[in-house]
Amino acid sequence: MHKRPGIEDQITFLYTDNLDQAGDFYGEVMGFELVLDQGLCRIFRTRKGAFLGVCQKREKQGVGQEVGVIFTLVVEDVDGWYQYLETREEAALQGEPKVNEEYGIYHFFLRDPDGYTLEIQRFLDTDWDKSLRGN
Repeated sequence: MHKRPGIEDQITFLYTDNLDQAGDFYGEVMGFELVLDQGLCRIFRTRKGAFLGVCQKREKQGVGQEVGVIFTLVVEDVDGWYQYLETREEAALQGEPKVNEEYGIYHFFLRDPDGYTLEIQRFLDTDWDKSLRGN
């Protein structure tokens, strides 16, 4: 049996019909620090190691958008997590790990028993949460 790999950060992604309005709400009203603007998604720090991503819904729905939320674990060892989870019958894997050039990540998805989407990912830019602050 594989040992469970570590977790560095956690992001909850919400999907919206109006990214500017949602981005203003989380940035200005809630006061969360914007740490990464990916164009169609904006990622805000809510506390150390915890982030909220707000993404524009698209006409072609992606994995997780049908329920409006994706729970993401940011990890160093995506392949290790895949190997760990593929040995567990309860983990409904949705494909093998792959690079997503649009968002600069290496990731895969799975479903929990209630149908919620989980994502295991690594940012290809290791300083992803510092890119807007320059530190």
